[in-house]
Amino acid sequence: MKTIIVLLLFCGLQLAAQDQNKDMKSCPMHEKHAAGSAQHRADVEKHGDEAMGFPHDKTTHHFRLLSDGGAIEVTANDSNDSANTQVIRSHLKQIVSMFSNGDFSTPMFIHSQIPPGVPVMKQKRAAISYTFEELPAGGRLRIKTADQEALNGVHDFLRFQIEDHHTGDSEDVPSH
Repeated sequence: MKTIIVLLLFCGLQLAAQDQNKDMKSCPMHEKHAAGSAQHRADVEKHGDEAMGFPHDKTTHHFRLLSDGGAIEVTANDSNDSANTQVIRSHLKQIVSMFSNGDFSTPMFIHSQIPPGVPVMKQKRAAISYTFEELPAGGRLRIKTADQEALNGVHDFLRFQIEDHHTGDSEDVPSH
């Protein structure tokens, strides 16, 4: 009998927690968390502008998860903006070199933390290739690996980027 009562109480508490999670505004810390999120996003944008050398509001980032790794794509919003296009390409070429050497200081500075996946990407750096590909108004950093553990690290890293930069890119790996 006591076991049944304990189970019923546990289930009741779980249901109550689920109902409260549906309405985050009922959380007494909701406004503080929201303000912290807004400040974090502003910090990411500011640090990104400093680290990358081009303004986030004149460019578009995409983070792609692929079956063999992924890609970071950056393009100038104005296809005639040759100055930002050149800075984007230069930055991505530099990132290829840095990541290939296990140096992830730029994303660590931008996000004020070690992004998920970075420790694995450092450890498995010999199993990961990084290449630069030119795009009409910018460039792409292509990341490839055949190592499953490295692939998981790359995908964790890219999913974090998608979330922290609020790009709206898919966090799923395409099946083709």
